[in-house]
Amino acid sequence: MSDAIDRDTGDHHPSKHDPGNHDTPDHIEAHVLIESPEDSSVDLLQRATGLSKQRIKLAMTQGAVWMTRGQNTQRLRRAKRALREGDEVHLYYDAKILAEIPPAPTLIADVGGYSVWRKPCGLRSQGSKWGDHCTVARWAERHLTPERSAFTVHRLDLPANGLILVAHSKSIAAALSALFRKREIEKRYRALVAGDFSGQPNPLRVEQPLDEKEAISEFSMLQVSDDGSRSLVDVRIETGRKHQIRRHLAGLDHPIIGDRLYGTGEEDGVDLQLTAYLLAFHCPVNDERVEYRLATEALTPPSL
Repeated sequence: MSDAIDRDTGDHHPSKHDPGNHDTPDHIEAHVLIESPEDSSVDLLQRATGLSKQRIKLAMTQGAVWMTRGQNTQRLRRAKRALREGDEVHLYYDAKILAEIPPAPTLIADVGGYSVWRKPCGLRSQGSKWGDHCTVARWAERHLTPERSAFTVHRLDLPANGLILVAHSKSIAAALSALFRKREIEKRYRALVAGDFSGQPNPLRVEQPLDEKEAISEFSMLQVSDDGSRSLVDVRIETGRKHQIRRHLAGLDHPIIGDRLYGTGEEDGVDLQLTAYLLAFHCPVNDERVEYRLATEALTPPSL
């Protein structure tokens, strides 16, 4: 066995060790080379890191252990999976991340090839090398009956809530991804924003590029609070740039209530008031038009 350990680091080549790093018990990156099929991934990582075998097995189930075989790298979830000489096993251990408890999403529909969920604020759309146990896809893998694989096909910001699709086969994931890429999925959102939006054109189309890429959003005012301090806005987007809705609204001087990045979320005292309430598209499973929509009564904030 040969190994390399990095702690408090970013991405490193599996076989390199940076002597400038300082070890900490709660943030460890380790890489071990399998020299015999008899090698145990848990034993090797335990010797390389000093972590208990129980912690390493838990990290496996939470998606923080990976295996590289040739050009292919994938998560290693089973401690007893057979290994080959030349395989590399990687551990990305962050105690804070692995201690997170995911808020439960709500199943809206299970079509077999894909499922539709309402993601709550604080649940991730996708994981990282440090784990995936707090993601919608991993939740779906562990809670759907019958159990099946899950694939991420689009994202919702971590503080946002609402409808999200999870594919359960590579073919359906490719089909849904193609629909998103071709802009053939209708996506609508509700946002509670700061200020009186009634002075804007209704609807208001924004075509302000983001990160040097085309970004198109359309906003329609629905309701204004009695004191004019907040407005409820319907949102339709044609592109899906990072934080597109939040950035476009902030650029109009109407940041979303609860937005800690582009608004005054720290002072608002609430989660991001952005809900993805509608997804409509041609279903690749049943070959028909489908629409998934959250109940209207769930979309009007109490403050209005």
